[in-house]
Amino acid sequence: MKWKCITLGVVLAGASAVAPAKADQLDNIMSSKTLRCATFADVPPFAAPDPATREMVGFDVDLCKAIAGAMGVTAEVKPVSVEARVPEVKLGRVDITVANLAYTLGRAEQIDFSDPYYLAKEMLIVPAADEGKTKADFVGVRIASAKGSTSELSIKLNKSEPLTFQDTASAYLAVQQGKARGMVANTMTTTKLVNESKTRGKEMRMIEEPMLFQPIGIGMPKGQPALVAKVNVVLHKLDADGEINKIWEKWLGKDTEYKMTRTDKVVPLTELKFDPIP
Repeated sequence: MKWKCITLGVVLAGASAVAPAKADQLDNIMSSKTLRCATFADVPPFAAPDPATREMVGFDVDLCKAIAGAMGVTAEVKPVSVEARVPEVKLGRVDITVANLAYTLGRAEQIDFSDPYYLAKEMLIVPAADEGKTKADFVGVRIASAKGSTSELSIKLNKSEPLTFQDTASAYLAVQQGKARGMVANTMTTTKLVNESKTRGKEMRMIEEPMLFQPIGIGMPKGQPALVAKVNVVLHKLDADGEINKIWEKWLGKDTEYKMTRTDKVVPLTELKFDPIP
C-alpha cells in the first residue's frame, strides 16, 4: 500500500480553536478522583463481560485502568455500543473513550485524539470456498460489519455494500448464514473468528490485502487541551515503562489465540504516514 505523509496539526488545532470555553475537565477528573471511560460493550479482546464475574475485562479496560492509575484516580468503565463511542465523549457522558478508536477526519471534527498507541488494520474474512483473492474482488457485493465502525467505512470506500449490525458477533453470523459474502473487522477479531471457524460452523479465511490502515488513539472532548496533554504524557510513560506491552501480551500476545506482537510505539499523530479517511 502506498502511504503518503500528511500534516494533521492544523486540522486538530484549528478545530479546537473555535470551540467555546468549557470547564476544565482535567480539574474535574482530579477533584472527583474518577476517570469515566467508555469501552466496547461486548467486543473481545478489547472489552467484554467476564462470564464468571460479569465485570468488564479486556485490553481497553486494562489500558483505561492503567491511565487512571497513572493519574492517581479510579477508572469508571462504561460499556457503550460501537457507534456511541464518539457521541458519549462529545456529549460529556464520559471523559475519554478507550475502544479501539481509529482516527478519521470526521471524528476529528467532533472530538480530539491522543497520540496513537498502535496502527491497526481492517481485514476482510470470507468463507474458505470463496474464490475472491483481493478486496477488488468484492466491489459491489454485500459485506457485513459493526454499525458506525471504521470497518463499515472501509466497506464503503471499497465500493462494496455494507450490511451493518450492533456488534461483530451478529455481523459474523450473517456471513455464516449466507446473508453477506464476507465480514470486515480489526485484525484481532478476524484472526479469532477464522481460527474458531476451523472447528465450528462454516470455515473462513482472511483476504491478505487489508481493507484499511488506521491509527488507534484515545478520544477526548474538544476544547480540553490540559486533558489531551495529560493523557499523552501518561501514554508515553506507560509505553516507555513497558506497561502497554504487558497489557498487549495479556490479551493479544503469543500466549493468546491471537498470537500478535506489538511493534508500534506511542508517537504524535503528525509523525505518522497514512491516508486519513473521511
